[in-house]
Amino acid sequence: MKITVLEPLGISEVELREIAKAITDKGHELTIYNEKTSDIEVLKERVKDADALIIANSPLKREVIEAAKNLKMISVAFTGFDHVDLDICKEKGISVSNAAGYSTHSVAELAYGLMISLLRKIVPLDKVTRDGGTMAGYRQNDLYGKTLGVIGTGAIGKKVANLGLAFGCDVVVYNRSKDEELVNQGVKYMDLDDVLRNSDIVTVHLPLTNETRGLISEDKLKLMKKDSLLINTARGPIIDNEALAKALNEGWIAGAGIDVFDMEPPMPSEYALLKENNAVLTPHIGFATEEAMVRRAHIAFGNVDGWMEKKPQNVVL
Repeated sequence: MKITVLEPLGISEVELREIAKAITDKGHELTIYNEKTSDIEVLKERVKDADALIIANSPLKREVIEAAKNLKMISVAFTGFDHVDLDICKEKGISVSNAAGYSTHSVAELAYGLMISLLRKIVPLDKVTRDGGTMAGYRQNDLYGKTLGVIGTGAIGKKVANLGLAFGCDVVVYNRSKDEELVNQGVKYMDLDDVLRNSDIVTVHLPLTNETRGLISEDKLKLMKKDSLLINTARGPIIDNEALAKALNEGWIAGAGIDVFDMEPPMPSEYALLKENNAVLTPHIGFATEEAMVRRAHIAFGNVDGWMEKKPQNVVL
């Protein structure tokens, strides 16, 4: 079979081929593209002979999938898979797997990096220090003792909740189902509105679905405390980012740490959140540690190998 890696996966081709040996040693052909492209015609040419594709987070549109006449399996080297046109995959009977779990620690750690950066004013105080200034005029706050609201207690949300307990936070969470291990550790489940009302810090860890798109709306933001912080390392469209910019500008909340947006960076200069000084923004880096890149490559190729051996894993479609 022909397996095609459609875009860079964050590690060298030498490392990828070593990870893929379980597949290539069985005689399967592996093609790796080391340059990312959004050119539809180039993508069509790349996929035309593939039996299986490995992609990261670039959009995989209907017309590209339709051009892959032999395609039977897509391994998404990413936790989210909403950038793949699943409708055409269903129509063609194409199996889709993801790389759930590869960035659990990485994303959780970034969420805390954003929290602490906001609480300790690290970004503005870096500039103040370089300019010869002092901390005068900048409030400093502990994470310890804060009420941490976690929206979504899947693998990443659960890790964030556990870390919150270790930091000495009171942890409250919202999720459709309860994790009894968290309950036994003292984590309190509440409805979404109560989490927003009661939390000093709210951090979002949900997948993007029709139900979660725009979940944190203007009305929901108005429920939050005026001195609270909002963190998003999940998916950008879960939050109404125009409303968030308004909330920051008008002081409904005290600050935000945002790694994901309505689009992939680079952001246009007029994007509202870029103008807010009480926000720490990062260009979708939550998943992107060197260690996570290696983990996801192992998972992505393992998904292909499992599918070929009729032992599919991490299946989302």
